[in-house]
Amino acid sequence: MDEDRARFLAEWYGAGEAETSAEQADPAGTGCISSQIPPSRPGGSLAGDAPRKRRAAVRAAGICFLAVLVIAASALLFSGGSYVPHVSSPDEPEQYADYREYFEHYYENAASSAGEIKLPEAETGTGVTLTLTPRPESGGLDLAGVYERCSRSVVAITSSAGDGRYIWGSGIIMTADGYILTNAHVLENAVESTVTLWDDREYEARLVGADSASDLAVIKINAVGLPAAEFCADAVSVGEAVAAIGNPLGPELRGTMTDGIISALSRDISYTNHPMTLIQTNVAINEGNSGGPLLNMYGQVVGMTSMKLVSAYARSSIDGIGFAIPVETMKSVADALIAEGRVSGRAALGVTVGPIPADAAEYFDIPDGLYVSAVTPGSDAAEKGVVPGDIIVSVDGEHVSEIGELSAIISGKGPGGTVSLDIYRYGGEDVYLDVELMDSAELY
Repeated sequence: MDEDRARFLAEWYGAGEAETSAEQADPAGTGCISSQIPPSRPGGSLAGDAPRKRRAAVRAAGICFLAVLVIAASALLFSGGSYVPHVSSPDEPEQYADYREYFEHYYENAASSAGEIKLPEAETGTGVTLTLTPRPESGGLDLAGVYERCSRSVVAITSSAGDGRYIWGSGIIMTADGYILTNAHVLENAVESTVTLWDDREYEARLVGADSASDLAVIKINAVGLPAAEFCADAVSVGEAVAAIGNPLGPELRGTMTDGIISALSRDISYTNHPMTLIQTNVAINEGNSGGPLLNMYGQVVGMTSMKLVSAYARSSIDGIGFAIPVETMKSVADALIAEGRVSGRAALGVTVGPIPADAAEYFDIPDGLYVSAVTPGSDAAEKGVVPGDIIVSVDGEHVSEIGELSAIISGKGPGGTVSLDIYRYGGEDVYLDVELMDSAELY
């Protein structure tokens, strides 16, 4: 084990409290392991034990430090380096020489892409699918009942990049024999990933498949008899009560439950150069909740907590605005990943776009449309000459100013289809291009 990780373990748990020999880990693909990640230790009284009090203080300081990081850069941490495009500062358009410079700052980091996952691979094509169950007509639970029914179906996931860096996240047990759903960003750059169950058993995870476009992944552990979650087949509605269970800020707060409502439906968000349609909720979610369930009051999974907004001005997280991947998306992606290890047949243009604020459009005298902040290498859009700084005014003759409008046009065509783009280019040039849509699996 490298020195950085050993020092991290010593600082977090106290010297001598954590195993630091990599040789003690079980072989890949075998059963329970205990030394790959910092273990979660049950809480208990530390009264009368000064060394343990000091170690507890270190752990508390660590939690506070993590909290500061989340406040300072919540979206970066929470979504693995990619987040909802946002105004990164209160700067006015007048401060910039041209609109390209303004939008480069406005959509700062919007073009980031998912990191490579290097986990050992699990078998695909097993015939396993995600089962959806209708919502019961009666028998709703209170929050305590939801927690009692669902908490054992939520796992903690700790991914290691092999250089002393860790990503903490959550996961949902999909089947009794060890299929687990989580966010793809929880596994980014991971060379090993460990799943911790409700009873503190730990297993090495193998990758079934990951899809950065939807931020979903399926992993597999070598276990049987697990308490699988129940997934709801029916749509949620605005105002419906929901709860989340996960591991905010890492293993010390494992199994935390928060509650709220469905705030809105069909929110269009751009992530890793690809549009996502998400559920908005005011349930408190933070870094570490990624990949955990959003639950209805019958104890059914209705979504997967995925990301939250960051302030446009203070660069702090915004309370009460979080997002979850709908369960119908989870099913379609999970079934494809288990069958083939990838999601194919989904059309993509290969550009990262965002709406143009009215004040910027007025000041720079540019048309209302979608600003192109990045173009994916290898896409036909890049081949045909679409460049960052272009403004897509219309697609197939239809004006577009919201990501959802572009997504609706593209989703109606398969890979190999063609769209006609009307582009406004810096300098006042109007450019007309016919661009072939590609399979998103080839681009992302």
